[in-house]
Amino acid sequence: MNILIVYAHPEPRSLNGSLKDFSVQRLEAAGHQVRVSDLYAMQWKASVDAEDDLDHPPGARFEPSLSSRQAFERGRQRADIADEQEKLRWADAVILQFPLWWFSMPAILKGWIDRVYAYGFAYGVGEHSDTHWGDRYGEGMLAGKRAMLVVTAGGWESHYGPRGVNGPIEDLLFPIQHGILYHPGFDVLPPFVIYRTSRMDEDRYATVCHHLGERLDTLFSTAPIAFRPQNAGAYAIPALTLRDEFAPGEAGFQIHVARE
Repeated sequence: MNILIVYAHPEPRSLNGSLKDFSVQRLEAAGHQVRVSDLYAMQWKASVDAEDDLDHPPGARFEPSLSSRQAFERGRQRADIADEQEKLRWADAVILQFPLWWFSMPAILKGWIDRVYAYGFAYGVGEHSDTHWGDRYGEGMLAGKRAMLVVTAGGWESHYGPRGVNGPIEDLLFPIQHGILYHPGFDVLPPFVIYRTSRMDEDRYATVCHHLGERLDTLFSTAPIAFRPQNAGAYAIPALTLRDEFAPGEAGFQIHVARE
């Protein structure tokens, strides 16, 4: 199978760098084809601007979504964007690996999403009607592919527990897993999170690699998170609110994961 790792850490000798190298070796040893987008090494341009559309008239008003759609449709995106889109088409599974910085992904990885997820590629696809509101949340250009987060965090696991001061890790990662990955169609696997990264010795590193290896070995058999598909009847259209019979009386991120 084809696997793309989108990796965001500036130091190749870091824990993240070592884990990325381990993942590549483990996956290739299992017979997979692996490609890595090392964003810092690539000096990835994170900001969206008019230069992303090769035909944008000088001095013309810049409308990001419209410009993205037009450049994608005409095949006139910057080459770095088109190259990453081709990697996503090629991949059967995508791993986003990054340190949790200020409760989210590093800016360079968010910039990869902002630019590569063009209008017409990752969003803005499918019909809009009384029964179907675009191909998204379970449908879309990336449907049929798998995705998983590999995340490092400095805090203790308890800090990210159900009553932890940082908030539950499931809630912190929800915008990424549900919004960035499930929205364009990925089947999203439970994340692999390494906590308390400043307390890493050889024995603990070996244990982390053992468990990460198990997750990589089951990348195509692990059950994905049961996010509710948008157009399968659970949501009222066009309001896009969860119908009363699902998770009655509840609210919050958790209602968008099926438990029935």
